Amino acid sequence: MHTFPRLLLAGLLAFGAVGVFAQEDLSGEPDVTIREEDDKTIEEYRVNGFLYAIKVTPKFGKPYFLVRADGNDANFVRSDEPTMRIPAWEIFKW
Repeated sequence: MHTFPRLLLAGLLAFGAVGVFAQEDLSGEPDVTIREEDDKTIEEYRVNGFLYAIKVTPKFGKPYFLVRADGNDANFVRSDEPTMRIPAWEIFKW
């Protein structure tokens, strides 16, 4: 009868120790990777290995950011464009 509380306590202590070792450093500072391509500089912003933004600086023109549109890895949108796209289908033509 006394073994169950002891096993429960041991399990909780073991689970707590695993949780402490599994925590990552969440400093909030992003890791920035900078690449130079032919006509632009690309900066990738990551936190704990998660790519959340890309800054593109062309040699000629204004820099812009690409941010995640949803959870997909390959779906990035420009942050300076509106998020709601209005369809421009032609229904009738006079």
